[in-house]
Amino acid sequence: MYRLLLLFLSLVFSSLVGAVTFDEKMRALPLGQSMYVFEDVRGDASIDDVASPALQGSFRLHDKPVLNAGYSRSVFWLRLDLEYRPIQAQGPRNWLLELAYPPLDHLELYLPDDRGSFALAQRTGDALPFDTRQIRQNNYLFELNLEPGQSKRIYLRLESQGSIQAPLTLWAPNAYLEEQPGRIYVLGIIYGVLLVMLVYNLFIFLSVRDTSYLYYILYIASFGLYQVSVNGAGIEYFWPNSPWWANAATPFLIGSAALFGCQFARSFLHTAEHSPWVDRLLLLLMACGAVVMVLALSVSYATALRLATYLALLFTVVIFAAGVLAWLRGMRVARYFIFAWTAFLAGGIVNTLMVLGHLPNVFLTMYASQIGSALEVGLLSLALADRINAMKEERTRILQEAGRKLEALNQELADRNRFKDEFLATVTHELRTPMNGVIGSLELMQTVKMDVELEQYQKTAAASARDMMRMVNDILALTELQAGKLYPRRETFSLRGLFDGLRAQYAARADDKGLAFVLELDDSLPDTLEGDAAKLAQALGYLLDNAIKFTAEGSVTLQVGRAGSHADNLPLSVVVSDTGVGFEPGEGDLYQRFHQLDGSMTRKYGGLGIGLAICRQLVDLLGGALSHESQPGVGSRFRLDVPLTLPPQQPASTARPRSSGRVPLRQAQQCTVLIVEDNAINQLVTRGMLLKLGYRVRTADNGAEALDLLRSETVDAVLLDCQMPVMDGFATCRALRALPGCAEVPVLAITAHSHSGDRERCLAAGMSDYLAKPMKFEELRVLLHDWVLCRPPAVSQSSGMP
Repeated sequence: MYRLLLLFLSLVFSSLVGAVTFDEKMRALPLGQSMYVFEDVRGDASIDDVASPALQGSFRLHDKPVLNAGYSRSVFWLRLDLEYRPIQAQGPRNWLLELAYPPLDHLELYLPDDRGSFALAQRTGDALPFDTRQIRQNNYLFELNLEPGQSKRIYLRLESQGSIQAPLTLWAPNAYLEEQPGRIYVLGIIYGVLLVMLVYNLFIFLSVRDTSYLYYILYIASFGLYQVSVNGAGIEYFWPNSPWWANAATPFLIGSAALFGCQFARSFLHTAEHSPWVDRLLLLLMACGAVVMVLALSVSYATALRLATYLALLFTVVIFAAGVLAWLRGMRVARYFIFAWTAFLAGGIVNTLMVLGHLPNVFLTMYASQIGSALEVGLLSLALADRINAMKEERTRILQEAGRKLEALNQELADRNRFKDEFLATVTHELRTPMNGVIGSLELMQTVKMDVELEQYQKTAAASARDMMRMVNDILALTELQAGKLYPRRETFSLRGLFDGLRAQYAARADDKGLAFVLELDDSLPDTLEGDAAKLAQALGYLLDNAIKFTAEGSVTLQVGRAGSHADNLPLSVVVSDTGVGFEPGEGDLYQRFHQLDGSMTRKYGGLGIGLAICRQLVDLLGGALSHESQPGVGSRFRLDVPLTLPPQQPASTARPRSSGRVPLRQAQQCTVLIVEDNAINQLVTRGMLLKLGYRVRTADNGAEALDLLRSETVDAVLLDCQMPVMDGFATCRALRALPGCAEVPVLAITAHSHSGDRERCLAAGMSDYLAKPMKFEELRVLLHDWVLCRPPAVSQSSGMP
């Protein structure tokens, strides 16, 4: 009986001594040093066992502000005796009991019941859905109703696979509400910094495409989500109904942050270049981070979390060491990197030591990692900005140097272009001048009697010479088009005359291959039109040339018709079709320069592959359109649409016209022609042609000699080469027109130039007409017939010279 009384008195005394008293003026009461703790190592004790007198002696008064058991498998029971003693008489009042450590897995609150024992009042924790919480907050809040003057005992049961922390505080409801904005503002600033830096660096990454920014973004995202998970905001806002992920997210995100953080350090500091062993260590940590991520999803939360914690410690130390080594090796951006990781390292170490139970759980230690990470993110952004500045400075230096080189190259290119133009003019003259002699001599050979074999050689040589001149003309035409020196002309021409000329030129070639050449001209088309007949004929010539080249048997057809009807113009449609080899419609680029569908060395058809390219550019220059369709083995069909205009009624011209098609008024033997040519071969060939035509001939080697001769003699026409030493043809013509009696003398330009505008330049210099080398016998005959023989003696007076 004595022992039972002693035990009862000891229990009553202990309860009275351990009770925490407070009044209505109390706002917040920390309970860390007022609670009793019992560690249930086996974890099988029930509330009845714990509340029994037998285990009351096992409770120990806690002597620190916060219970910090670190990683422990034990179950911890907390006992609190609370007594509300108001100064003024009041009724019952509600209070809030806060346990400010969200990562706890299981938390149970036991309150006294009416039978004098204890009953479960609430069960919650990180391992349960969020709606199990009595008050929906990231921290655990319990509402307690306390009667005045009565001591009330409560029990809390804590169990977790992670760290066990128990920062307990009793709050007056109004004080708790007033305190929350400050905490929310601090967390808002921290998360705001993380979010702003993430978005900021995302925009920079999208602008500069530097992978360092991508790794940094992934690191910020991983670390920010880790903080959200640890602070309880994850289960509150993002995954409230996924307790499994609420636990697994913490080690998973730690591993992810280590993975991307190490890769960011490798990319930002270039560790592979200056510290290979550090780079290999970072690669090892990346592998460990990936392993932790996998284990977080496959093994127990306790194992994964412990590994993640040690990984985080090692990660911060290695990253810091990598930054120090980079700084020692002279990397400018490493200084901000070190400052950033120093802040993060300090915060991470403080938080980790708190989790392991070596530091108390207070606001600074609880949020040290978040504060350090916010500072780290800001400083790393400065580091990245400093890197951008360094890159800009380097880029500016490179651009300045490149600008100087580009200026020099541009000047060199301009000089080369000028040299190219000069070289082109020289090549034009030098190629056409000897070819004029070759072709002229071959044509003169036709005027003498030859045997069959020699005649065949003459035809072969003449055809080869014409082919060579055609290739030269093609290259020069393409060069003019590329240089933008060709412009469309508008002059009156005969439509039927244009196509009769094309038929005369290409029907013979088709006939040589045994092909039929068919011209289908719409009879309703007007004959007189305005446009650039020369360029239109040139474009059609390329199409006809290809049609004949790629057709072995069958026919080549040239169809001319209307493409529409308008009041003042005539859209002309010309179709060139053949029965040749054809091609796949989508095969190659037909209009690419120096391109052929068969580009092999053993190709069957020769040529430079520029005909269609020139044709396409000529058609574009004329404002037309070129289309094609083809089928292998059947043939090809090219359609050219070009706008032409109908000429208005114009008054009679006062210019000296060419007497084309008229009956000659004199004989060639009555006329003298002066040849002004510096090349002896061309002079000889031209003299031979004139003599064959029956004209009397005088020669001069340059313009000065010609002027001297004209001062003393009278001629009926002058064949004037444009490019000569001493005085060129243009200066000679202007001086010639100033001589007495020479104002109306036909001056016929014979030039090796073929550039667009040469005809206009010759006419502007006072010349009567223009003939390009190589000069053909028939063309020379027609030119002299129109300008000399068909003119009355009053215009062209014979000199009477032998």
